[in-house]
Parts: sequence; structure tokens; C-alpha cells
Amino acid sequence: MNRPAFRGVKPPRNPIITGVDLLPRTDPKTVLRINDISVSFDGFYALTDVDVEVKRHTVHFFIGPNGAGKTTLLDIICAKTKPTAGTVTFYPVGREVVRLTGMKEHAIVREGIGRKFQVPSVFVNLTVLENMVLSLKGHKGIWDSIFHRVSEDEREQIDTVLQKVDLRDRREIKAGSLAHGEKQWLEIAMQLVQKPELIMLDEPAAGMGKAETEKTGEILKEIKRECTVIVVEHDMEFVKQAADTVTVLHEGKVLTQGNIHDVLADKTVQAVYLGRGGER
Repeated sequence: MNRPAFRGVKPPRNPIITGVDLLPRTDPKTVLRINDISVSFDGFYALTDVDVEVKRHTVHFFIGPNGAGKTTLLDIICAKTKPTAGTVTFYPVGREVVRLTGMKEHAIVREGIGRKFQVPSVFVNLTVLENMVLSLKGHKGIWDSIFHRVSEDEREQIDTVLQKVDLRDRREIKAGSLAHGEKQWLEIAMQLVQKPELIMLDEPAAGMGKAETEKTGEILKEIKRECTVIVVEHDMEFVKQAADTVTVLHEGKVLTQGNIHDVLADKTVQAVYLGRGGER
């Protein structure tokens, strides 16, 4: 059987031992394959045998109690944390399969995978437009964003993305003057302008009021047309609004996965997660 070539870390000579030879046998709609991921910190397993497929052009939520391993899983996908076992594989459109496990963080970004952390990391003394220019591929530093002459195509690209997050009319405003929700949307836009195939968001609705949260959900449903969105979140109303697929993690393991209605109806989920009252 012909299998796609891997980039990143080469598979071992005996792939049957690690299961790497199973990775290419994947639904063509799959954009990311998390295959039997485990990670141990000084003997404590934060994740154990996590096996998930993320489908292209969906909003895929990972939920679970505090300590379930949600953020650790994002760290493994983007190579901030190295797994003890297992592999993560990326299936970009029209390109070779990419084995992310073992790659450097910056190399994964270049492959088309972006990540937004919970706390916005915008440049508060730059305008919205300058933040966007800084995020464009090829601009290496803050001075490039200030002195770079934006081409007509780049400006159109930026305006299109800012329109999606309702910040086009705010592009000359300093980012520090934006409301909390607007800063979150700006950072999402800064990821989108790089044209990723996959974007990961860590609690994008944290600190938002109801109106901002609902608007964020609408933004996610809009941008999934262009890229796949992975979200770690606690706010169940937000999950209900925006999720296509929900994976529930509990004590580092996959408890269940499916659409939000099936997940909420699951008796085990109700017992170990929703019934605790620790999540909204």
C-alpha cells in the first residue's frame, strides 16, 4: 500500500512497534490525528492513551474539569511539551503528511498551525493595523511592522480578516484602548491573517460578558469556513453555541466524544464532570 511521506521526525525502522504505520489510514476529512498520546511528569500521567481525530473545517472543543489535561494536549500538539508516548500527525491540504511529534514550535507554525493563549498578547502601543501587519508572514520584528509599506493586496487581506472579527473600523485605534473582548478578537485575527489551516484557542471566551461570548461563538462559526478550530473551554453555554464536536477529558483520558447533545446526555459525563458544579 502506498503511504504518504512523513516530514518532521522520521518514523522508526519498525513502525509497528509505535503504531506509526497506522497513521496514514485516516478519513480524508481529518486534519489532525492524535494517536495514543501519553505524557508523564515525574511519574504522574497528565494524559494517558489519548486518541482523537479532528475533522477539517469544524470547531472541535476539548472540555473537562480542571486538571483533565486539556491545555497539556494543546502543548503537545504545538510541541511546547514532548509526549512520553504516541504521535500527532497533521494532514494539510495538497501537501505531504506532517508528523508533528518531535518538531520545533516555530516549524509547526510554518506548517500552518497557529495557537492563541488565554491571555491576549497583542502589542498595546501599536494600532490594530500595525498588530496585523506584524503578524503577516515574512515580517520578522516590530520595526518591520512600523516601517513596512503595506501593499494593496496585504491591506485587502488585513481588512477582510478584520471585517470577520468586527474590527475593521477600529484598525487605527491602539490595541491598548480596545475592550477585553476586542483584544481577544484581534489576537484571533492576528492568527487568521497568517492563513493557518488549523488554529488552537485556549479559553477564548474567558473574562467576557454574555454578549461578547455570543459574538465570539459567531466568529468561530465564520472562520471555520477557512480553517479548522480547536478550542479548550469551560463555558458550557459557549460550547453549546459553537461546537461541532466535543471531546471530554477526565483525569487525562478521553471520557467520551460526539456532538454536544450526545455529550450532555451521557450519564458518565454528568456524573464526573457536569454534576460537580465546578464548570459553568
